[in-house]
Amino acid sequence: MKQSCQPLLSVISGTRSLAELDLSDWNQLLRQAGGAGLISRIGLEADACGLAERLADPVQRRLIAARTLADRQRHAVAWEARKLDQALAPLQIPVVLLKGAAYALADLPPSRGRLFGDIDILVPKSSLGQVEAALRLHGWHGTHHSDYDQRYYRHWMHELPPLTHIRRQSHLDVHHNLLPETARQQTKPDRIIEASRRLEGYAALRVPCLEDLVLHSATHLFHEGEWGNALRDLADLDALMRHGITTNDEWHELLDRAESLNLMLPVALALRYCRRLLETPVPEDILTRSERRLSRLLWPLRDALFLRGFSTAHANCRLRGARLAAFVLYVRAHALRMPMKLLLPHLIHKALEGHEHTKT
Repeated sequence: MKQSCQPLLSVISGTRSLAELDLSDWNQLLRQAGGAGLISRIGLEADACGLAERLADPVQRRLIAARTLADRQRHAVAWEARKLDQALAPLQIPVVLLKGAAYALADLPPSRGRLFGDIDILVPKSSLGQVEAALRLHGWHGTHHSDYDQRYYRHWMHELPPLTHIRRQSHLDVHHNLLPETARQQTKPDRIIEASRRLEGYAALRVPCLEDLVLHSATHLFHEGEWGNALRDLADLDALMRHGITTNDEWHELLDRAESLNLMLPVALALRYCRRLLETPVPEDILTRSERRLSRLLWPLRDALFLRGFSTAHANCRLRGARLAAFVLYVRAHALRMPMKLLLPHLIHKALEGHEHTKT
């Protein structure tokens, strides 16, 4: 994996300076970073090193374009957050931003140069009806209208059907939990809401504590089965941990929090692959403690699958068998989310639905 995704991993981890790269290296780096959604982050690093104006014109243009797009998206996220706050503040409930929006509004390291897709929020399950009604009044409407999709989200999942704003076309996911109702593991979203902190200047919006940001990012990465942005999400985790989890006590507090929320599995995977791929300074005793409850016999299989999953960012990153591994990880994610009696009918339904779409 290290060899297939060089120089991207070495640049992200800080083990290789951008100043060392020749034009051929830059060509490979930009291809890989583009696939992983990390070009604007590379551009910020080039600025910080004072390299931007010394680079070849094609490289400069690509970095400028990426940074411009990231800046626009960050401003758009801030605007949408303000609109969300206006829509939901009258309900007088906590509205917790997750992932990219939380990084941006809290000005955390992963937000710098990050590209944003939809906005994710976490609200108390008991308030879902009020939240959905308020959002509809302010222009957000559902995108999944079939009876099957409505039942899938409202009875099985941890979120409402995705919402899109009718005018701005912004995308919003409203969560009431980190894991689906049907998942093998169950966590405690109320504790995450309780430990969140209010954002200055907003009436309703909050962000999770740092430990919970790490836990949610790890859970999303290793439970969702979406490998297109996997390296970006791993880089987010690396940046969060380097920023705020540096002492031995803080590492143990992270694992204590993971145990209390029943999220040790995704955290163990996150720590292992952050250290292996990005050289995140995870202490050995922390890695040992996080992996204690996981079968050692399965690590060769986990490594074979996850390292190939992370290699799917771009064609010149991919290890042999990467597509098969990504498919197995997709099925694994669904198996974690649903018991077999629901999973098999769901996969068959989606396969038939996809077949119908290709015919039309």
